[in-house]
Amino acid sequence: EPPDTPKDFSCQTQDMKRVTCTWREGETYLYGQNLPRYTLSKTSSQKTALCKASCSKQCSCSWDIGQQWIWNVTVTVENPLGKKTATDVFDVNHRMCPTAPFQVWEDCTDTEITLHWNYENNDIELFCQTQVLRPDGKVELHNSSVAGSKRVTVRGLQPYTEYTARVRCGAARHFWRWSEWSQPLTARTKEGTPSGKLDIWREITPVLGGRNVTLFWKQTPSFQANGKIISYEVTWEKIEDGSKPERISFSSVYNSTRIFIDNHFYRISIMAKNSVNFSLPSVLIISKATDNSRSIFSTKELKEGKVNGTEDGIFISWEPRSIYDSYIIDWCNFPRLQPCDLQWKKFGPNTSSAVISSDAFVPGVRYKFCIYGSVANRASLLEKKIGYFRELPPHLDPVVRKVDLTYNSVTLSWDSYFTNESDPGFVRGYHVYVSPIQGNCNLKGSKKHILSDESELCKYTIENPEEKRYTVKHLMPNTTYKIVVKAFTGGGETPIVNFRYIDTPSNPNMLCFVFLLVIVPILVAAICHWKMEWVKECFCPVIPSPNKSKVLSFKEFKIDSEKVLKINDCLPDVLDIDSNTEAQKL
Repeated sequence: EPPDTPKDFSCQTQDMKRVTCTWREGETYLYGQNLPRYTLSKTSSQKTALCKASCSKQCSCSWDIGQQWIWNVTVTVENPLGKKTATDVFDVNHRMCPTAPFQVWEDCTDTEITLHWNYENNDIELFCQTQVLRPDGKVELHNSSVAGSKRVTVRGLQPYTEYTARVRCGAARHFWRWSEWSQPLTARTKEGTPSGKLDIWREITPVLGGRNVTLFWKQTPSFQANGKIISYEVTWEKIEDGSKPERISFSSVYNSTRIFIDNHFYRISIMAKNSVNFSLPSVLIISKATDNSRSIFSTKELKEGKVNGTEDGIFISWEPRSIYDSYIIDWCNFPRLQPCDLQWKKFGPNTSSAVISSDAFVPGVRYKFCIYGSVANRASLLEKKIGYFRELPPHLDPVVRKVDLTYNSVTLSWDSYFTNESDPGFVRGYHVYVSPIQGNCNLKGSKKHILSDESELCKYTIENPEEKRYTVKHLMPNTTYKIVVKAFTGGGETPIVNFRYIDTPSNPNMLCFVFLLVIVPILVAAICHWKMEWVKECFCPVIPSPNKSKVLSFKEFKIDSEKVLKINDCLPDVLDIDSNTEAQKL
């Protein structure tokens, strides 16, 4: 292809002695001796080249300007297929782009950095700009207030903090372009007085003759060390009698200490110290032992409420009181160890709930939380909570001590479930599982439960953890059942492994029925067989008794108490007289 017109063609100077023109070349798809040829010349005399062009990433061509300040130059590009040109007319004084500043150094205070630099051509008046990179990634630009100045002061910085700065300059009179940035310089401000206060807390343990007070402190986001903390100073003094304060210093590697105080009011303060000064004191007021009895000696009187874990931590709520200006929650990250790594968190007066989170929280561990209200640096215990980040199934199941059987029910009795701090969850109740050893279970009032081996159980739920007795009804008599009692927590229950087997007795009502249906007829038959003649005479005589005849049951056949058959009413076939005596009567 024929060449394109040179792109971005422009000329500038860095020292007012030599001009450099640059442009971008286009693709012609020609190579070797057919590559495009560039010629830079005065527009008025294009036959005379001002310089020889060289091209790599971009093309450039430089020449000495001598005493000429106004230039009209043309760059010509040609190959065997065509030719193109581009022109630039400029005043050298308006095309000044200085070299990057060098030899950059600094002077620092705790809040200011003054940057100094040099540049090659001191005869040219330059205007410079400083870029400052803060630790948080924010970038600031600061312009020098005086043209020709070789320094700039950046103010409002944080003490003992690293900043990265670099400088660039441009012509002060006829600004054309900024120079390249100087090499970056990293500088640290000097130390300053710590700002803010330490976050402090205490743990009070009554002992003979007074109290042991374990003090804890930590730096919060609002606290600025403004240097390297070299020590902490703890001061305590009795408020009532104005006695001389006691104080002790600790290396910066410590974040707790224990002191002994008697049963009077005390004021305790803790300060951090760097090489410049102390921070403002953080203050705690320890009340008299008698006044502070609720928060020290009688904490067991407060009932421990139960709290639940969430995905983000353990949710805690409390009843707000208007008299307090803040609330504090403390807990142990490792409640089963000593020391337990006491932690605390403070909240404003309008807060009544919080989610406590910690990387140390693990499932199956019970954590205790104490909630304090604080006013004028004096804290009082308000509530106590216990809870789990996530509950796990209980370690043990209740031991069934007694089994009472009837033909259609079984009553199970077990010991109270012993709970302690090592439990992996709160026992919420019990499950009773029942099933005949043969066939599936379909007892009334139960729910179906499928085991891993796909066998079926009847499941009964007891939601009262204080319950110690349960009766399973609607069993079949004379049947073998397997049965088990499982405790469950918010984390479920352990797998069913061992069953207890029971045999229900026979139904006594069924025995009576069998007795009436079988035994009684047998007895009657035996008696009848034994008294056969008597039975035959009573129920089936050879000569029936007239008195027992239903034929003679009418009133007209009765004479006094005898039943009489009038012979003239009958037509007998044969009359047989057995004795003369009877014949005479007849």
